[in-house]
Amino acid sequence: MHASFLPRLLLPLALCTLAACSKPAEPWHLTDVTGHLPDLDFKLIDDGGAPVTGQHFEGRTTLVYFGYTHCPDVCPETMARLMQVLERVGPDADKTRIAFISVDPARDTPALLRSYVRAFDDKHAVGLTGTDRAIETVAQQYRVAYQMEKRDPSGAYEVTHSSAVYIFDAQGHARLLATDHDSIDAIAGDLKRVIASTQAKES
Repeated sequence: MHASFLPRLLLPLALCTLAACSKPAEPWHLTDVTGHLPDLDFKLIDDGGAPVTGQHFEGRTTLVYFGYTHCPDVCPETMARLMQVLERVGPDADKTRIAFISVDPARDTPALLRSYVRAFDDKHAVGLTGTDRAIETVAQQYRVAYQMEKRDPSGAYEVTHSSAVYIFDAQGHARLLATDHDSIDAIAGDLKRVIASTQAKES
């Protein structure tokens, strides 16, 4: 081998060694929010009437959705989609939890939330509520916008709100953001990866 060629050959080999020749990570289908949102942290009331914090969900991958029980369309559609996601995930669905956080605490009592979420899933889903201030605090943490609309003559009203689903790993770290534009298969595929990465860390 010609001597002048040797440095040119060794340079890429050295760079490869420094970089450990690692294969780039497979891109996520959903929006990666790792490091951009705080860990799962709140003080609310669960649908059994008991105080609950974000730490109660550690050990399971958690899907957090902000909605309300009187929602006419988006909330039930999202919950139905999440049920399909868990079906796609299969047995690993038992390593997940869905936290439905009410943005309408004036009407969403623990009992009403319990009835609502159990209508979709009586195994993985739990409803959460709290004071107006507590809901505002947790919503602001995760950049969730919501607003009560004008009441109609009967006193009924709707609440406009963000419709994204936040996925936290079993350590409570924010990992992904799913929207209604993401397919069920995309959400299920990424959710499986989050669950698998948590299992890898524990093993």
